[in-house]
Amino acid sequence: MICYNKYGDWIRKRFGCKVQKISIDAGFSCPNRDGTIGRGGCIYCNNATFNPEYCTDTAGRVSQEERLDLSADNIRKQLEAGKEFFSRKYPEMKYIAYFQSYTNTYGDIEALKRMYEAALSVEDVIGISIATRPDCVSDELLDYLEGLSHRTFLTMEYGVESLNDDTLRIINRGHSSECSVNIIRNTHARGITVCAHLILGLPGEGREEILRQIDIVNSLPIDILKLHQLQITKGTILEHRPDLISQSTLFTPEEYIDLLVEYISRLRDDIVIERFTSQSPAELLVAPRWGLKNYEFTNLLNKRLMEA
Repeated sequence: MICYNKYGDWIRKRFGCKVQKISIDAGFSCPNRDGTIGRGGCIYCNNATFNPEYCTDTAGRVSQEERLDLSADNIRKQLEAGKEFFSRKYPEMKYIAYFQSYTNTYGDIEALKRMYEAALSVEDVIGISIATRPDCVSDELLDYLEGLSHRTFLTMEYGVESLNDDTLRIINRGHSSECSVNIIRNTHARGITVCAHLILGLPGEGREEILRQIDIVNSLPIDILKLHQLQITKGTILEHRPDLISQSTLFTPEEYIDLLVEYISRLRDDIVIERFTSQSPAELLVAPRWGLKNYEFTNLLNKRLMEA
C-alpha cells in the first residue's frame, strides 16, 4: 500500500472543521499577456476552464489604475456568493479566499493589500490562498505577506508548471526554473506555507522527464503540491499547434494512474497533495476526454494505491 498526505485531511486537522476554498476573480492579468514580458499567455491557458460560476466576469481584465479602484465590495460579493453556493450542503463550513484567476500579485502593492484585507473581512473566511507566478512577488510584498501570515492562514501557490527550462520556453511561461526555486525558498524562509503547481505531460515531457523532476521537488521546501494532467482546451495557442500537441503526453486515465502511483512512491512523504487532476468544462475541452469526474478519478487512483 502506498500512502500520501491528503489535503482534505490536513486542512481539517489544522482547523478542526470542514474548510472550502472559494475562488475569486479580482480582475488581474499576467505579464506574459499584457506585453510586459510577452503576449498571448501560456500556450495551454484558457482562464474560463477553471473560473466557477459565482466569480464575477472580468474576462476583459482591467488596467492597473482601474484595479486600484476595484471595490472591496466586489471581492466580498464573490465570497458571499461562494459561501451561499457551498453552505447549502455544509452550513457550518469555514472558508479560504482563493485568489485564483491569472496572476494575483501582479499590481500595486497598496491595491493588493486592500484586496487581501477585504477578503479576510468576510465572516467565516479563515485564511487566503494566493495563486501567482514565481516572477511576480517582490521583497516588499513578501514583507507584507510575512506579517499577514502571523495574523491568518496564508498559502502562496506558485505556478511552477515545469522545472525544465526548455519546456518553460516552449509553453511561453516567461520565467526560468531557477526563478521558481528561488521564490519557493524565499517564501518558505518567511514562514509562509508554500504550494507548487505542476502540469504533467507538457510538450517534450514524457514519463521519464516527469519522474526526473521529482528529485528537484523533493529538494525544495514545498508544503503542498498540486498536480494535473495536460489538457488541450478551446481558445488556447496549443489548440492550433499540432506540432506541439504531437510532443505532448495526453494520458489515458490508466496511463495517468500508472504514472501517479510511481510519482507518489518517490515523493517526499511530508508533502501534502491537494489535487491530481483538472476537469475542464466539456464544452471547452478538446482532449483528452476521460468521461470521469475528479472524485471518480481519485477513487480509482486510491484503489490502485491500496493494492500497490
